[in-house]
Amino acid sequence: MSEQQAGMSFDAATEALLSPGGIFEMQTEDVLGEQLPVFVNRSPSLRALLEMSAGHGDKEYYVFDTGERCTYAQNIERVATVAAALSERGIGKGDRVAILSANNPGWITAYWAVVSLGGIAVAMNGWWAADEIRYGLEQSEPKLLLADRRRLDRLEGADPGVPTIVFGEDFDELLANPTTELPTVEIDEDDPAVLLFTSGTTGRPKGALLSHRNILGFVMTAFVLGARVRMVDPTPRGMEGGSTLVVFPLFHVSGMFSAATTQLAAGGKTVWTTGRFDPANVIALSKAEGISNWSGSATHIFRLLDHPDLEDFNIAQIGAMSIGGSATTPELIRATEERFPHLAGTFGSGYGSTETGSLVSHAMNSMLRDDPTSVGPPLPGIDVKILDDDGNEVPDGVDGNIVVRSALVMLGYWNNDEANDDTFLPGRWVKTGDYGQMRDGELRMASRKRDLIIRGGENVYPAEIENRLEEHPEVAEVAVFGVDHRELGQEVKAVVVLDEGATVEPEALKAFVAEKLAYFKVPAFVEIRTEPMPRNATGKVMKHVLSGDAENTFVEE
Repeated sequence: MSEQQAGMSFDAATEALLSPGGIFEMQTEDVLGEQLPVFVNRSPSLRALLEMSAGHGDKEYYVFDTGERCTYAQNIERVATVAAALSERGIGKGDRVAILSANNPGWITAYWAVVSLGGIAVAMNGWWAADEIRYGLEQSEPKLLLADRRRLDRLEGADPGVPTIVFGEDFDELLANPTTELPTVEIDEDDPAVLLFTSGTTGRPKGALLSHRNILGFVMTAFVLGARVRMVDPTPRGMEGGSTLVVFPLFHVSGMFSAATTQLAAGGKTVWTTGRFDPANVIALSKAEGISNWSGSATHIFRLLDHPDLEDFNIAQIGAMSIGGSATTPELIRATEERFPHLAGTFGSGYGSTETGSLVSHAMNSMLRDDPTSVGPPLPGIDVKILDDDGNEVPDGVDGNIVVRSALVMLGYWNNDEANDDTFLPGRWVKTGDYGQMRDGELRMASRKRDLIIRGGENVYPAEIENRLEEHPEVAEVAVFGVDHRELGQEVKAVVVLDEGATVEPEALKAFVAEKLAYFKVPAFVEIRTEPMPRNATGKVMKHVLSGDAENTFVEE
C-alpha cells in the first residue's frame, strides 16, 4: 500500500497541519532583524517548556541502563534545586557552564538548570582527548565546569583552570536543599542557551551558539514532522505507549534536542544507554522497558540487525526506527525492512546540521525509493537556496552550494568572527558546506563539497560509491575519499571493512562497483581494513583520519 493510499497525501497533510488557527499555525515575525516564519503557539523559553512538563506528573521522563529513574515531577524538583545551588555559586544569566561527561542523569539536570537560569550550557565532546578538552575550555571560557572523573583523568592531574564539580562525587551536594521553585530571571527567545561544538571531521571544532528560539523551533518542527508522517501513513505499528531508546550523547543535537528536549515536550519516556554501544544490552533493555522506538546512527542499527539476540526478540514491539548522525542509505533500508518487514515503507531521511538547528528537510519513504539522494522538501518555515561559487542562484536541477535560512539557524560561532564572516551571507543565510540541487521541490544531496573528488575534471561524489559498495554482501563498512594524483588531480580510494570471516579481493570489489557505476567512479585503490572505521561521537566516519591527514584523538568509551 502506498503512502498516499494509506492516508492523506504529503501536500494535503502539510497544508492541514499549518492551517490558520491550528496548533502549528505560522506567522512572519522579526528575528534578529530579518522577517522569518515562526510558530504562533510556541513556548517563550526552554524554562517555560520545562514548567509545562509538570503536567506529566509521575510519568517517567528518563530511565538509564544503570538503574536511575526519574519522573517529570522529580525532574522539575531536581532542576530547580540544582539551579538554586548554581545561583548561590554565582551562576546567572549569560554565564557559561561547561558539561564534560558521559551521559548520566546529572547531565540532563544540569542542562535544564543552566538554561532555566538564562545561562549557556557548553556541551563539551565527551570523546575529546586532553588537548581538545583544554581547547574547548579556552574557547568557551566557562565560569564552572561539571565533569565526570574519567574525563578529568584525561588531563592527567592538570588543573582545568576553572572551578569544577564532579558527577558521582560532589555533584550531589547541589541537591542538598530541595526546592520546586524554578528561577524567575527574564529570558528572551533570542538569548543564547547552548554552545555545541561542531563534529570536527575537518580541522578544529567550532562552537555553535544556539538560542532558546532555535531549540524551541526544533521541537515544534519535529512535532510537525511526526504528525505529518502519521497523517500520511496512519497504520498502527509497534507497542502502544512505548518508550524511546537513546544512544546518542547529550553533547550532540540528537541527544540534547531530540531526546532530552523534544521528548520532554511530548511527555515521552526515554531509555538511555551508557558506555560503549552494546546491541545485546539494547535488546534486553527493549524487553524490560517496553521500548517501541529505536534510534541511532546507521552503525548502531546495522549492529542491532546483525546481533543473534534479535532472534529471541518480538520485533513487532518496535514501531519506528529513527536514524540520525549519518545518512540513511538504500542498503540500510533494505536490511532493516528484511528483519522488520512490518516497518517496510516507513523509513525516511532527514537533513540538517548543528549550524542550521539540526533540521532543514525530510524525505518520506516514497521519495527515497524514487531517488536515494533525496532528503525531501524543506520543512515548514525553512528556506533553502542553491548557489554557484560566485553566489548566484542556480536553476532547478543544477548542483551547487546549499544555503539555508530559518528561525532555527544558530546565532553564530562563539568568538570566531572569521568563521561567521565565511559562513553567513546577507539576510542571515548560512552556508552549510554541503552540495546538492533542488528538483521538483525536493532537496537532493550530492556530497559534502569538501569531500567532492574531482578526477580529471569529472566530479565524483563519495556517497554514490559508498552506497554501491555497501550493497556487496560481504562488506560491513566503507568510506570513499580522494587521494592526490599527478595527472588527474585526484583518484578515488575506498577503505573497506569486511564482514567477520569474509575474504574479498580488492579487484573483486572494483569489479562490483564497475557493474553499476562509470569507470571514473571505480576506486583506483581499495584498502581492506580489519578494524572498525574511526568515527566521531555522532557516528560519522572521520575520513581525514583514514586518509592520514590527522590522528584520531577521540576516546570512545
